[in-house]
Amino acid sequence: MDSVNTYIFARALHIFAVVLWIGGVAFVTTVLIPSLKQIPDINNRLELFEKLEGKFSIQARITTVLTFVSGVYLIETMQIWDRFLQVEFWWMHLMVLVWLIFTLVLFVFEPWFLHDWFRKQALIDSDKTFRRVQVMHIVLLSISLVTVAGAMFGAHGYRF
Repeated sequence: MDSVNTYIFARALHIFAVVLWIGGVAFVTTVLIPSLKQIPDINNRLELFEKLEGKFSIQARITTVLTFVSGVYLIETMQIWDRFLQVEFWWMHLMVLVWLIFTLVLFVFEPWFLHDWFRKQALIDSDKTFRRVQVMHIVLLSISLVTVAGAMFGAHGYRF
């Protein structure tokens, strides 16, 4: 594969990974959590959440890694590291921030303590815990969507 095709493949992979990752976050935020909050039995609610979120976290881990690898490749290939020094490319800074937050949650916080903390809190007060989780997801999804919109405008030459 020549360098042009490799670049095209990397860009398509980057977008594909982001769509799966952020699309999954949107599903968890707008469909899964609100639906789970309707389940009256807290044990069933917690069990289903852990089962479904656990499956999605595998997808999210894979897609965040693909996003990172393809993103670094694109930045290096295009030699656009200097954009991180320019405010007009704020969306690239936000891309890195969103990626970093999710990566820390998925690879560090969740395995080390977040999963156990969530389970413990959900058993103490399920409604409050699911509200907190939903608010956190809404904030992260909102930042992610602003990032995606900014990246689409920015990638097509629009300067804010």
